[in-house]
Amino acid sequence: MNSSLIDVSGSMLVVSQFTLAADVTRGRRPSFDGAAVPQLAALLYESFIKFVRQVGVLVETGVFQAQMSVDLTNQGPVTFICRSRPRRET
Repeated sequence: MNSSLIDVSGSMLVVSQFTLAADVTRGRRPSFDGAAVPQLAALLYESFIKFVRQVGVLVETGVFQAQMSVDLTNQGPVTFICRSRPRRET
């Protein structure tokens, strides 16, 4: 965890995942109102991939907005739990 991807000559798999923007603070169904519109999301996705490649990282990608199955093996006993506070209404 003290070395960067570049330091260890690592590679990256980048797949689009709009469900990461889910708001699950109300009710039984997640809200995806916080996700970018598809046109902007595609631009951000492609821009990120281009940037990472420009700094010398080998990048494999998924297909934007496609249903994909991804198999992966994580290395290390690390788990991050991310929590968020409910948004304040303005």
